[in-house]
Amino acid sequence: MKQAIIISLGSINKDIQVRTERWPEPGETLLSQDYMTLGGGKAANRAYLVRKLGAPSLLLARTGDDEEAKEALQPLKEAGVNLEHVKQRKGQRTGLSMVVVRADGKKTIILSANANQKWEQEGPDLVEQVISEAPEDSVLAVDLEIPAAVAGKALQAAKKRNFQVVLDPSPTHALKAEYYELANFLTPNKSEAESMVGFEIENKEDGFRACEAIQEKGARHVIVKLGKEGYVMLSDNERHFVPAPDVQVTDTTGAGDAFAGALAFALWEKQDALSALRFAVTASSLATETYGSQPAYPDRATIENKMAAFEL
Repeated sequence: MKQAIIISLGSINKDIQVRTERWPEPGETLLSQDYMTLGGGKAANRAYLVRKLGAPSLLLARTGDDEEAKEALQPLKEAGVNLEHVKQRKGQRTGLSMVVVRADGKKTIILSANANQKWEQEGPDLVEQVISEAPEDSVLAVDLEIPAAVAGKALQAAKKRNFQVVLDPSPTHALKAEYYELANFLTPNKSEAESMVGFEIENKEDGFRACEAIQEKGARHVIVKLGKEGYVMLSDNERHFVPAPDVQVTDTTGAGDAFAGALAFALWEKQDALSALRFAVTASSLATETYGSQPAYPDRATIENKMAAFEL
C-alpha cells in the first residue's frame, strides 16, 4: 500500500517583504529597515512546512511563466515538495505578495493574485483526478485564494475519499455554504470568524459562540484563532481551549499557514483533534519568532521541545 500524502491546494506567490518601525500615513514615505524576496503563498507555505516535518507533500497550484515563478518554486524544490502538478500559465504573472512588517511583528499585505486565479478550464477535473488517485488516508489542506470551481471540486473529491480536510476560509467572501460540510476542520482567524458569524469576538466565550454558530452550518471541527487570546475549538460538541504560548513575536507573516500545515501533518499522523490543535498552535507560535514565512518554519523536534516547555 502506498504511503498517505498531504495535498496542499491553493496559492503560491513570490513575497516581497519590507520592515518598518510603523506603517506610513497617507502620502508619507518611510525608509525600510530591510528588504527580502521569498517564496510564499498559503498553499506553498503549507506544503513547505509539511515536507520539513517529514510527510510526503504534494502541491496543487498555478504560477505564471516568469522569473517570479522560479523564485517561488525554488525553496519548495530544495525542500523536496512534489511539484508535478504545479503548472505554469502561459502569458500570466506569478502571484505577488507585498508585505510590510512593523517592529511589533504585525503585518499588512497587498496581494496580486495573478496566476492563482487563472487556472485552465480543465483545472477542476485535473484536481479531482489527483485527489481521486491519491493513496488511502491522505489529507487535503485548502485555501480559497483560487477559483471557486477548483476549490469546490477538490473538497467534493476529498469527501468521497473520506480524507481529512483542513480548510483555511480565506478570503471569507469565497466561502460557499456547501464548504462547511465538506471540510473536517475549519480554521478561521478572529476577523474571518466575525465575518462568518456576524458578531464581534471580544473574548474566549465569544470565540466558543462563534464555533457553535459555524458548526451549526455543517462543520464538524471548528477552530477560531484569537491571536494572543489563544485558540478555541469545538470538536464533536466538546469545547477545548489552548492558550497562545509566550514567544517573542518578530513577524507574523505565514503563521496562519504554519498552523494549517502543522494541523494537516498531525492529522496525517492520526493524532486526535486536541493533540493536533496543540501541535499546530506550537508550530504557528514558533513561526513568528523569525522574519519571513518559510525560513521561519520549525522542524518537528523544535516543535516537540517547545510543546514540552510550554506544557501544552
